[in-house]
Amino acid sequence: ALNWHTISSPLTTQLPQAAGAAVAMKLKAKREGKDRSDGVVCCYFGDGAASEGDFHAALNFAATLDAPVLFFCRNNGFAISTPVKDQYRGDGIVSRAKGYGMAGVRVDGNDIFAVKAATAAAKELALSENRPVLIESMSYRVGHHSTSDDSTRYRSTEEIKKWITEDNPIDRYHRWLEKKGWIDDEKATAISDEERMNVLQALDKAEKKGPPDLSSMFEDVYKEKTPNLVEQEEKLLEHVKLYPERYEGGGH
Repeated sequence: ALNWHTISSPLTTQLPQAAGAAVAMKLKAKREGKDRSDGVVCCYFGDGAASEGDFHAALNFAATLDAPVLFFCRNNGFAISTPVKDQYRGDGIVSRAKGYGMAGVRVDGNDIFAVKAATAAAKELALSENRPVLIESMSYRVGHHSTSDDSTRYRSTEEIKKWITEDNPIDRYHRWLEKKGWIDDEKATAISDEERMNVLQALDKAEKKGPPDLSSMFEDVYKEKTPNLVEQEEKLLEHVKLYPERYEGGGH
């Protein structure tokens, strides 16, 4: 209903899925007697995902099949602990668009207005000409990759501080709002406190809800469960029934 595809944990699987979804939209429009689809698919990924094989397969399929899809690369400089200098020797990610016969654009990812404008232009091109566009949004990851990552082991704290203080997208937007007279420190603090409380309340509500039923692992992929999924579900539930003491709630 919201036009969101379920997030996949394996790296880069969303790119060929996006190409396929865009082709499906195009075919649906064709069946309805339309020259082009009513919308486009937008797929987000990082510079690390662009080093996977699925990236190249997805772009090639999208380009050769003229799929209305935006491939939005958030290049933040690191694939976990691997800097871009160790990932590729070419000029970033956007330079690959030309090799696949695609349109491409590079944008300042720390400028909210530049990103909005570039994405809007890319959407219009993909929609009007029924073809894919590659967007490379240049940014920087100031935080750790995950809770198990200590980024100070592969970059200096000075480098991190420089990006936080000199090119922080939130601060840049804040300064723009200040110049417009739409915000001040007092109002910004009030908004921050209010949103922090909303997040904490949402977390508390989610934690009280408890874990979902195990059967939900096998839903929301196919309209009807395939035989192999039915078999996997049955085996899992049998396993849980056999060792109930190891699984809180038995079926959860």
